[in-house]
Amino acid sequence: MPASDWSAQMGLELYTVRDRMAKDAAGTLVQVAALGYKEVEPDDYSGLDPKAYRALLDKNGLTAPSTHANLYPGPNLEKTLEGFQILGHKYCWVEPPPPPAQASLLQRVMKGGAMPSTPGGMLPLLRAFFPQQTPDEVKRTVALYNQTGAVAKKYGMQILVHNHTYEFQRFPGSEQCPYDIVLAESDPELVVMQLDIGWASVAGEDILAMFQQHPGRFVLWHVKDAMALQFLFPQPEMDEVQRMAVANSWLVPVGLGGIDYGTIFQHASTAGMQHFCVEQDNAADWGDSMAAAGRSFTGLKRALAQTQI
Repeated sequence: MPASDWSAQMGLELYTVRDRMAKDAAGTLVQVAALGYKEVEPDDYSGLDPKAYRALLDKNGLTAPSTHANLYPGPNLEKTLEGFQILGHKYCWVEPPPPPAQASLLQRVMKGGAMPSTPGGMLPLLRAFFPQQTPDEVKRTVALYNQTGAVAKKYGMQILVHNHTYEFQRFPGSEQCPYDIVLAESDPELVVMQLDIGWASVAGEDILAMFQQHPGRFVLWHVKDAMALQFLFPQPEMDEVQRMAVANSWLVPVGLGGIDYGTIFQHASTAGMQHFCVEQDNAADWGDSMAAAGRSFTGLKRALAQTQI
């Protein structure tokens, strides 16, 4: 569809307003809908069962094509997928259960709205979340995506793969990076890419070139903006996790940064994009995450309206 028409299905990753969701999920969804968003992507369900959460979505005229709530392989896999089916999800995120210490930290981040401070700043925390993998480890992870995707297919769903920056870190002595393996080894019938355009841009990737090289693979997008990206690369002394740690403070509502979303949306058909959602990881740090989400809504809508096809 023409880029300007995408404004009719504006989506919001609810991680953007996670501080509000933790306190009042029902009231937050009312506000999200009032801003004009039509789709949302949950990162958890605020302690509600699938039917109760679906009722909140329906009440506010919202749909949730995708979810970032963890889908863990194991004995509860199909039960979780049944719940996702009730919620109307078509795309879901899977990962192995994290170690207990990482799980505890992740829970604090989700509920608290920000990464906890440490003497070493954010970088040690990000390294703990995103340890460097070998090519064989990445291949095993992709095999997990494919295996879980075969089960999810029975429920009308596909597995989504979301990126940060570290997936674009080249392996030592190689021109290959983890994202190359994900694209090569994942089954397109079972696994789709959810391209976080903001983080890929922080890593210095050419978004339009990615679409041309892998047409149809980027079914989902995270629409994230950042300022001053020109200062992050080329910086050969920085790895991608370091770049991410710096850029986390530079994330801004869509339209206030340096990513040209008007042009990017012109190439949505090449990418294969079906759904997108705005995300600003540090929105709560602006003082009002809902206001930041509203500013992203107007900023992206303006970018789409100004696009000429």
